[in-house]
Amino acid sequence: GISQAGEDAIRKIGYDLEELQELEHDAGLGNGGLGRLAACFMESMATLQLPAHGYGIRYEFGIFKQQFENGAQVEAPDNWLEEGYPWEIPRWEVVYPVHFFGRVKKYTNEKGKLSRKWVETEEVLAMAYDVPIAGFGNHTVNNLRLWSAKPSKSFDFQLFNSGDYIQAVEETQRSGTISKVLYPNDQGFSGKELRLKQQYFFVAASLQDIILRFKVHSETFDKFPEHVSIQLNDTHPSIAIPELMRIFVDEEGLEWNEAWAITTRVFAYTNHTVLPEALERWSVDLMGRLLPRHLEIIYEINDLFLESVKEKYPDDADLLQRISFIEENDHKQIRMPYLSIVGSHTINGVAELHTELLKTTVFKDFYKLFPERFQNKTNGITPRLWLRNTNPELSELISEKIGDGWITDLQKLRKLEPFADDPEFQEAWRSVKRIKKEQLANWLKQTSGVIIDPESLFDVQIKRIHEYKRQLLNILHVIYLYNKILEHPELPFVPRTILLAGKAAPGYYMAKLIINLANDVARVINSDPAVQGRLNLVFVPNYNVSVAEKIIPATDISQHISTAGTEASGTGNMKFILNGALIQGTMDGANIEIAEEVGRENIFTFGLSSDEVSILAESGYNPRVSYQNNPGLIEALSMINTGYFNRDKPHLYNDLYNSLVFEDKYMLLEDFASYDECRQKVMNTWKDQNTWTRMSILNTAGSGKFSSDRTIAEYAKDIWGLEAVTVELQGKKVR
Repeated sequence: GISQAGEDAIRKIGYDLEELQELEHDAGLGNGGLGRLAACFMESMATLQLPAHGYGIRYEFGIFKQQFENGAQVEAPDNWLEEGYPWEIPRWEVVYPVHFFGRVKKYTNEKGKLSRKWVETEEVLAMAYDVPIAGFGNHTVNNLRLWSAKPSKSFDFQLFNSGDYIQAVEETQRSGTISKVLYPNDQGFSGKELRLKQQYFFVAASLQDIILRFKVHSETFDKFPEHVSIQLNDTHPSIAIPELMRIFVDEEGLEWNEAWAITTRVFAYTNHTVLPEALERWSVDLMGRLLPRHLEIIYEINDLFLESVKEKYPDDADLLQRISFIEENDHKQIRMPYLSIVGSHTINGVAELHTELLKTTVFKDFYKLFPERFQNKTNGITPRLWLRNTNPELSELISEKIGDGWITDLQKLRKLEPFADDPEFQEAWRSVKRIKKEQLANWLKQTSGVIIDPESLFDVQIKRIHEYKRQLLNILHVIYLYNKILEHPELPFVPRTILLAGKAAPGYYMAKLIINLANDVARVINSDPAVQGRLNLVFVPNYNVSVAEKIIPATDISQHISTAGTEASGTGNMKFILNGALIQGTMDGANIEIAEEVGRENIFTFGLSSDEVSILAESGYNPRVSYQNNPGLIEALSMINTGYFNRDKPHLYNDLYNSLVFEDKYMLLEDFASYDECRQKVMNTWKDQNTWTRMSILNTAGSGKFSSDRTIAEYAKDIWGLEAVTVELQGKKVR
């Protein structure tokens, strides 16, 4: 096909296509799973021929390049645009003004009604860059529109000539900082202000674009919800709700009730977390300074909402306090998820357990008020990227056996089930895995000088570094295994390579300590001849999509070990099973549904359930009880605390140690014995390669539910009311 023709043409001029692809930067457009999920969803919408637009910010610098100094994460700029981005189209003519600061002016309009106007603002321009998103096997090309911040006026030569060069430059540069860097550290006030600026900039430009497109076909807004559906991907764009109200009421002259009726039929809200600290809040003071009119609108929506609830529950003052958008404490804060729920017609979680937890814990009061608004939409991934492109060898093997219909209908992978016990097919399956493991080993050697054994079990945990994801449990157990080998060198031990990768947020102290510890433990273990050939630990730097595309196809077992009830869904687990890796995991997020699809006997589970976690927490969990009868765990903890892995800074990991033995918020110590038992079961199964390969094939065969095509088809039918539109080219229909 065209790929081979392109490869041949490039070879003729002395280049290698694979080497050229390595030079292309990953687009620095999103942070972690949310960005990767959005990319899958955009691709599926185009493949399903759904007319859809995506919006984002064209960040000049991506999240950051992760480097290590003495094992510690150091953030370097990720200037992904330094050599240009060939897939984007600058739209010089698509520019919208975005306003900040200022004040709210009250006036009487021409109808004699008291009105409000946002005045004396600072203006920034949002310029569009378009990235086409092509569907697979059709002519649909949807658009991802990214906004870049530009100054609203060019360089002020009057200021410059009067001697104030610094102010002239500052005014020109200030606007550009909005789209300069993805997710700035928001520990300080200026970081928080910039992040809220980014969110509003993104929302204000996108809504102006949506409304302008709508006005081409309609002069009034009564049909707006029939033509426009806006999905809020978590709460980051939720300022869109008061912004649309501001546009309708202040600029378009709609009555409040009419504007609110339209707004609440337009928005739908996807929640992506159950962690209370991750539910977004903004300071009332900051909102009032940066977006004064929006703060007024938020208060108005909140007052009307509370009034309606009070009519229904007149004697429940506690309920009103719990559901108010405004958290009344020393520093008042706005609870953005509550605004998102009240301003949306549908709220969805992203896995069955997650949605259940939203209904019964996180948003229990809102579920009582609006039970009909809550739905589940289990996440998915695009098989075109995460199998066909990432693992062409496995794709070819599968297509040879069952045809290529699975590419657009992933449930057809079920046809692999009858071949799970076929010795010939098993051998071919193992051969593909061996190729991918050798490719990964060669890449690691070339890029970081790390030597790993492709014959060893590749045990992988790659994801954002966070305490709830429990990379620390994995590291603790590696130390435990290391000690076990040293104490009993005579015991048979299956060679194992443990791979970690992931970035910690720049301001997240504990996550950065976990990375440092992982690198220190790796340095000690990998330089000890006593465990050579038996145990190897590698932290792969600068994790991104390109790195994931190399690691996932080569993985034998993948770790998804969050404390039950903390992971909304996860999509990494889906990518791994699609590529024939087995899972070791807790019954959390999408792991539960994966177990249902692939068979509980084909996944390695351990640890407390979500209910058991809640019961233990409520009864007063004492971590000391969990580890006092486990000498191996006590020894591993002691080695962390006494500087065994960092002689130069013996107290470096005291905070990690203390967080475990005195609090253990995510119950690592409670789950440790179960985790150890499960890992032993993994090793015993690995020794029987026929059983392992059978399980691997059945994992791929059972991954059909986790296509983003299925997820998006459900959104389109149940939330958006959207139907496919076939694009014809030269009079021919593709489908």
